Amino acid sequence: MELYKKYRPRELNQIVGQEIAVRTLEAAIGKDSVPHFILFTGPSGCGKTTLARIVRRRLRCSRHDFIEDAPRKIEDVRAIKRRIHQAPMKGTCRVWLVDECHKLTSDAQDEFLKMLEDTPSHVYFLFTTTDPQKLKKTIKNRCTEIIVKSLSEESLAGLISSVCKEEKTKIDKEVIEKIVENSDGSARKALVFLDSIIHLPSKSERLNAIVTETAEAQAFEIVRALLYNRKTTWKEMARILKATEGEEPEQIRWLVLACCKTEMLKAGKFTGRAYIIIDAFRDNFYDSKHAGLAAACYEVIEGGKD
Repeated sequence: MELYKKYRPRELNQIVGQEIAVRTLEAAIGKDSVPHFILFTGPSGCGKTTLARIVRRRLRCSRHDFIEDAPRKIEDVRAIKRRIHQAPMKGTCRVWLVDECHKLTSDAQDEFLKMLEDTPSHVYFLFTTTDPQKLKKTIKNRCTEIIVKSLSEESLAGLISSVCKEEKTKIDKEVIEKIVENSDGSARKALVFLDSIIHLPSKSERLNAIVTETAEAQAFEIVRALLYNRKTTWKEMARILKATEGEEPEQIRWLVLACCKTEMLKAGKFTGRAYIIIDAFRDNFYDSKHAGLAAACYEVIEGGKD
């Protein structure tokens, strides 16, 4: 089993780095006053869904009455609405976990609002989102917001060390620091990194693997933005490029070229776009470094406009 699944917390006292969120939920559960609508907000991989699942268990909601859903359209919300008046199959409540709720269409949000105004007392809605600004204020105002934050470097390092201790594996401080540096405050991302290097025998191999994996992920994000999404703006691209500043741009260039070459040889609908990217990335970045990487991306985005 993957480490991030194996060590996913099952109780609030196992949650790392979210002291305020945990205290708030513990207080509500202790007073038997859990809100019927809770909105968990914060970055990916920091515990929103885990917290929601723990709340479900503390409400003594059976797995038969717990529905994890990702509705998007008004028809999806209406399907939920048809079920909310059904009595629990076991226990006293039913719980819906609505994942990435900001992706609900405007009409779907309006339909959800109607449902929140007439929700039975045995029903709880637990919403999660990485982008609460896209939710209508009328929905947010009806929810109790639990803010989940990015984990501190200290919390991430402690988590990695404790997992290694459980796995009976020694890990160098420098490797831990490198994982923390590339995890963006995400516990899940840190454990995914750890999973990918924990069985390597030496410190140098572990460090090289982290660097390579990070570069590959960043290169693929660049390719996805430049090749597969013609609507990417320079502002969006700049945000992606900021995340590459700690990596070797020439290695990213090689990976981008490799991806685009593969796409060209497919002779499909992205062939022409792949050629444009290869042409922009033709010169090395040994001297120009990140400025060269930024210039190549800008050339593709601005030069590719119709």
